[in-house]
Amino acid sequence: MQFDSLSDFFAMGGYAFYVWLSFGSCALILIGLLVSSLREKRVLLAQVAAQSAREQRIEKAKKAQQQEML
Repeated sequence: MQFDSLSDFFAMGGYAFYVWLSFGSCALILIGLLVSSLREKRVLLAQVAAQSAREQRIEKAKKAQQQEML
């Protein structure tokens, strides 16, 4: 489809409301998915760091307990 002017492009042959509404809703959904994924990534990385720190503390406590037994 070829448009004669920029205003004709934005009017979309009389279907502008439906066309731009579909583009807008799609963009909103994609942005929502991106934000949600970034938040989940941040939470997951924090959980991994906490688990790693826990495991290091446990290992350190085990070594200290073995030292006391000797």
